[in-house]
Amino acid sequence: MAVSGRVVADPAATLPGRGAYVCGPECAERAVKRRAVSRALRGPAEISEDFVESIRLHGKEAHP
Repeated sequence: MAVSGRVVADPAATLPGRGAYVCGPECAERAVKRRAVSRALRGPAEISEDFVESIRLHGKEAHP
């Protein structure tokens, strides 16, 4: 999910705007390396250094 051009995790899918499904931290890491996030969100996206880690943390919350 991109909020004001910044990519953030949205596990509840409640934020407004365009979103993209990421299957997990490994997929998120590959998407960042391949620059697929901007393509999926159809625009420029600022990806923070802790994006992959935030996906990992949200996955643990969803699957205890």
